[in-house]
Amino acid sequence: MGMVDVGDKNISQRTAVATATVHLSEEAFNAAVEGRVPKGDVFTVAETAGILAAKRTWEILPLCHQIPLDQVSLSFKTILEDHAIEIRATVKAHAKTGAEMEALTAASVAALTVYDMCKGIDPSITITDVMLIYKEGGKSGVYRR
Repeated sequence: MGMVDVGDKNISQRTAVATATVHLSEEAFNAAVEGRVPKGDVFTVAETAGILAAKRTWEILPLCHQIPLDQVSLSFKTILEDHAIEIRATVKAHAKTGAEMEALTAASVAALTVYDMCKGIDPSITITDVMLIYKEGGKSGVYRR
């Protein structure tokens, strides 16, 4: 067991995009979208949590390298017919290794934050489809799901 040795790798531009989907009841979904959740603005808090999580990924995952992040951004798409919120996290870095784990962590923690903020309204919330959908940079090239 151990971290992968990236000492001989070249620094290159890395981009990773991950998603997660939060499924809520109609009541919780409407409260989140309309800004009526007692804990506050679901989207602002989830965005902040996702950014903070990306920055601390190396402290959470034991064999993950600490990489200097150039940008972390989160976006939220509401899916009315499913009472769902799709979270998209994009991470950019100049590093010797990819930013996939940072993007996945950002999307996951943002989804957990939505859950935490809305669980008082709907304890049956589910989080699905946490996945890497895009990455580029490094020797493996471009990946698209």
